[in-house]
Amino acid sequence: MTAPATASPSGSGPGSGSARAPLSGLRVLDIATLFAGPLAATMLGDFGAEVVKVEHPRRPDPSRGHGPDKDGVGLWWKLLGRNKRTITLDLSRPGGRATLLRLAATADVVVENFRPGTLEKWDLGWPELSAVNPRLVLARVTGFGQFGPSAHRPGFGTLAEAMSGFAAITGEPDAPPTLPPFGLADSIAGLATAYAVMTALAARERTGEGQVVDMAIIEPILTVLGPQPLWYDQLGHVQPRTGNRSQNNAPRNTYRTADGTWVAVSTSAQSVAERVMRLVGRPELIDEPWFATGADRARHSDVLDGAVGAWISERTRTEVLLAFEKADAAIAPVQDVRDVMTDPQYAALDTLTTVEDPELGPLRMQNVLFRLSATPGAIRWAGRPHGADTDTVLTELGLTAGELAALREEGAL
Repeated sequence: MTAPATASPSGSGPGSGSARAPLSGLRVLDIATLFAGPLAATMLGDFGAEVVKVEHPRRPDPSRGHGPDKDGVGLWWKLLGRNKRTITLDLSRPGGRATLLRLAATADVVVENFRPGTLEKWDLGWPELSAVNPRLVLARVTGFGQFGPSAHRPGFGTLAEAMSGFAAITGEPDAPPTLPPFGLADSIAGLATAYAVMTALAARERTGEGQVVDMAIIEPILTVLGPQPLWYDQLGHVQPRTGNRSQNNAPRNTYRTADGTWVAVSTSAQSVAERVMRLVGRPELIDEPWFATGADRARHSDVLDGAVGAWISERTRTEVLLAFEKADAAIAPVQDVRDVMTDPQYAALDTLTTVEDPELGPLRMQNVLFRLSATPGAIRWAGRPHGADTDTVLTELGLTAGELAALREEGAL
């Protein structure tokens, strides 16, 4: 994939993107904050949807202030806010409500993540939105969903990581449950929401009508955790914490090299497990009766880890990687972001691409999520300043200068 074409937003605001993009012509209102909902909108914008980001006039999306900044400009926002035009509206004010309804009448999708009942409190619930646009898809992303005993609780990805069982199986056996140091549950929910929106839009092609997407952040992470509920239902089995080891195969771990770096080895396939043991000089273990299945090998992880770890500890990372590659065995270096930025495979895929930004200059960030051969996505611009496109977007909607002035006087902009 070659580097996507980018557009540096001008004072008049970015356009809607290339007509080649598969979602060109789709209009999305992103009225969500932080990560899961906005990430879904980002995924749609990456493939050509016109995304209008709606933020409170005096309380911008908190993601603008998350993590490190450069010259006072939040870097996380540059990623999460890419391919979005930014406007301000206070939805709790009459003028803000009326303006959102006018926007919704022109949109295909609205993405929101307020607590259940908040939009209804402002008379912006599904009855009001669908009345102005029966074809609208409303994606509602919350911690716990729209109903149930926890629906009205504040919900964040951290709670989903704890509640789903992820933390319970993550970490060393004799250590506390471990939470991820990044927005794992939010990110999974964001990707799932983008899929749900496209599913609802596909249904609209048949029915002509929109619908509501109810996405609870606690659910997608439970799906990607695999068959734990099935195991428990049928066998009473509760997956324990096993650190880097697996209950399904061995050797599977991280190992320290002679030069103090780390590598990760996986042997999900029997043939790969056999190649590894031959490589590390322990072919006799292949003949053990327990070596024949992944689960049996996992019960002998101490022996296998000892053999692999001893061999790796005597060689540099470069030597280890070359030897594993020659043996056609599965291995990868444990990389931090410095390594990722120079990794040749990521470079070949253009996974990290350069985007020109009028505020900060060239920015290297993750590229669009996947490659399409005929209608590729693109990063057209990075996250825009708060409210940068308010006048442009609302003027396009038909609001006059007088109406804009009245909204500002009301505090709705």
